Amino acid sequence: MPGSATDGFVAGLVLGAGGSSRLGRPKQLLPFAGTTLLGHVVGMARSCRFDQLVVAIGAAAEEVRGAVDLDGADVVVNDAYGSGCSSSIAAALAVIDPRCELLVLMLGDQPGVTASTVAALVAGRGDAPLAVCRYQDGLGHPIAFDRSCFAELADLHGDRGVWRMLDRRAAAAVEVPIAGRIPPDVDTDQDYRALLASAEGVA
Repeated sequence: MPGSATDGFVAGLVLGAGGSSRLGRPKQLLPFAGTTLLGHVVGMARSCRFDQLVVAIGAAAEEVRGAVDLDGADVVVNDAYGSGCSSSIAAALAVIDPRCELLVLMLGDQPGVTASTVAALVAGRGDAPLAVCRYQDGLGHPIAFDRSCFAELADLHGDRGVWRMLDRRAAAAVEVPIAGRIPPDVDTDQDYRALLASAEGVA
């Protein structure tokens, strides 16, 4: 990953497998910024120029493949997406390049994260095994994990597994300051409408 604080192999993982139960339709396919919600996040991740980009999909997988530009990414289909995002992480780790020394985890429904945020996270990690973004209003994604964390990542469960892991390893984690508030994710129609209104205000 050019410009990072490490000369090692850095992989990015975009989680886009969720079932969108609260929204009632695939959030991955929601129109956003001239593409889809997931397509926007994947495009941002592609601009980070990771050594490997992995995208985990699951719900509406065929529709997602047809509508989202996944060129250049290793795509993993997680059929167990209903058990939480930890299952997508475990599925993705199976295809992570064995040379990978650092994994950057991103949410496919959080389009406000930027490539500069990812770069700041990677650069600010130093040699810590974990690094998380410290926004003005709390901790948020993206999160970076070095290879020493991979076995524990593969054994997580549910939607909150990553945060429980961060709690357990708080003493070893670096909090990287990021300007602004935690970028919102999209779980409901209200979230989506707010996102669109915010994007129009920036445009």
